[in-house]
Amino acid sequence: VQSTLKWDFYPEQRSVYVTPGETALAFFRAKNRTNKPIIGMSTYHMLPLEAGLYFNKIQCFCFDEQLLGPHEEVDMPVFFFIDPDIMDDRRMDTVDEITLTYLFGPTQSE
Repeated sequence: VQSTLKWDFYPEQRSVYVTPGETALAFFRAKNRTNKPIIGMSTYHMLPLEAGLYFNKIQCFCFDEQLLGPHEEVDMPVFFFIDPDIMDDRRMDTVDEITLTYLFGPTQSE
């Protein structure tokens, strides 16, 4: 979370184990630490970068701005799957872990 956004944000589980082709759900928790409503927007980063070709988000809080009321705390799900074609990509032969991170910041209007 950028320091200008007074939120707490963290994953609710440290790891999610996924079989390529099957859908999975991961949850993050966000809390507004202020006495006023705040709108935040996230960007995501993935490692290794090549995994992004196969990581498919079906539903994600990162698609839209998020409004949290004063001291509001919410679960933010990510519904996704890994394309099974990842198994045929020789560049991914040594990859057994994909790391997905999010960075929240205030919107332009904040």
